Amino acid sequence: MAITYKESGVNIQAGDETVEKIKSLAKSTFNKNVLSGIGHFGAFYEVDLTRWKNPVLVSSVDGVGTKLKIAFAMDKHDTVGQDLVNHCVNDIAVCGAEPQYFMDYLAFGKLAPEKAELIIKGFSIACKETGVALIGGETAEMPGLYDENEYDMSGTIVGIVERDKIIDGRNVKKGNVLIGYGSTGLHTNGYSLARKVLLEKFSVYNKPDSLDCSLGEELLKIHKSYLKVIGVLKEKISVNAFSHITGGGIIGNTRRVVPKDLQLKIDWNAWETLPIFNLIQETGNVDDKEMREVFNMGIGLIAVVDKNDVNKALDLSNKINEKGIVIGEISC
Repeated sequence: MAITYKESGVNIQAGDETVEKIKSLAKSTFNKNVLSGIGHFGAFYEVDLTRWKNPVLVSSVDGVGTKLKIAFAMDKHDTVGQDLVNHCVNDIAVCGAEPQYFMDYLAFGKLAPEKAELIIKGFSIACKETGVALIGGETAEMPGLYDENEYDMSGTIVGIVERDKIIDGRNVKKGNVLIGYGSTGLHTNGYSLARKVLLEKFSVYNKPDSLDCSLGEELLKIHKSYLKVIGVLKEKISVNAFSHITGGGIIGNTRRVVPKDLQLKIDWNAWETLPIFNLIQETGNVDDKEMREVFNMGIGLIAVVDKNDVNKALDLSNKINEKGIVIGEISC
């Protein structure tokens, strides 16, 4: 009897069903620049050259990491897509870019169309919130490489910035002030350490006294998009640099946009650390240095501005319901 592809673990029909389920989700993010629908070999996106004088493409690719393990444990798959889009959007927005389109890659041990639909629903929600078109992607089934109840994902974002408006830290100087913006939690970094520490003591369904929800719900809080506050600040004041706080923490990420001859002076008492970070530190007896190198500690974005622009930056932030906190300065 001849063996079939399905018997080897790959279900083509499930793939076709998934495509049909996600078409409307993707199309809901389309704009006039999108020239193709789901199903072509490539996705087409027309650049409006009347808008740009000297456009530079800015791109980034990333994943969600072991945060997915929490989604598997909770059997909750409608938020990790938002995490991925927002993470990618932030990465290019801090360079001054306007995000244009997003593409995803999903790999399953066993393709479950219902799960795929929930994940892509998350993509579409975040794409619509940030004005990004979800123009294509790839869904693969890989039996033997992934557990049949698990999956992995990555995403690619492409944006545009005028060449003379690139924000890369070259104008950062001594005396500049660091304004921090709060995170929702771990965002998408540090989950390997968090899982090792917390899941030895708690179930994802437990509610530790310091949290206002279950541990799993806390760890699945959505990676925040900072696109709006970045857009307002760069339009109204001269921002010398932005730092998206991901793996490597506040210092590790902000050093990337600070000239080598300058230093960061952080006031770690300027903001209240989120309870989840205190829980990790206390449960695992993790020292301050390790915590600060691994986690964002409650600050997801930093704007580096001239001292004379601080009050205006804080006022602009408040008007869009973003609370900015002065957390340090640039020194020699």
